[in-house]
Amino acid sequence: MSETLWAQVARDLTAGIASGRFPVGSLLPTEMELCEHYGASRHTVRTAIRQLQEQGLISRKKKAGTRVEAAMPTSGYRQSLASLEDLIQFGAAHMRAVQETAEVTADADLAADLGCDMGARWFRISSLRLDGRPGGAPVGWTDVYVDPAYAELGDVVRASPEVLISTLIEQRYGRRSAEIRQDVDAIALPAARAAALQAKAETPALRILRHYIDEQGKVFEISSTIHPAGRFTVSQRMRRMTETGQV
Repeated sequence: MSETLWAQVARDLTAGIASGRFPVGSLLPTEMELCEHYGASRHTVRTAIRQLQEQGLISRKKKAGTRVEAAMPTSGYRQSLASLEDLIQFGAAHMRAVQETAEVTADADLAADLGCDMGARWFRISSLRLDGRPGGAPVGWTDVYVDPAYAELGDVVRASPEVLISTLIEQRYGRRSAEIRQDVDAIALPAARAAALQAKAETPALRILRHYIDEQGKVFEISSTIHPAGRFTVSQRMRRMTETGQV
């Protein structure tokens, strides 16, 4: 799998920070300067910058620039997933490496795990989520279950590692996510996933289950992602409602 341009930019900037080319306390070049230097779009540069920000390497302030805060990445990732747009950005920043695909029929255990009907047929796409750092441990393992009618997506998904499967479904079939229901719980890391995730079996892990619901209220995709402890944090912000219902 070839490395995306944003990952190349992020890798080069990370190396520049580690080597002292961009010392702690200094400012990185502006977005426009980085675009010109790397021959990249602003979207590509912003994705790379956001990657460094998630690793704790830099901070950004309006009108103050992008400041180098640390020479080495901090452990884990903190991601705000308050909207579909946030989730799409997660897909762009954490590439998918497909491990296997298969048609499955939900038995009692899988149905209970996914919250679907027993006997439901799915096309499963199993992938590792990678952060783009050479030698870095995977961020998580994701099993995505879609309508078997979308089985031909297998090759498309492999060719577009930075695009969410729900986005590919919308682009190819016109079926759009109107709502995503998300449940987060703590589990013991399954032994079957330990080796791929470079973690010990039965150690703490975070499991995120998402149901993608179309405009008719029907679930057309379910994803189950396992993150070993310390690799990923779900961050949300809540605000108190006023008596008028406004924040």
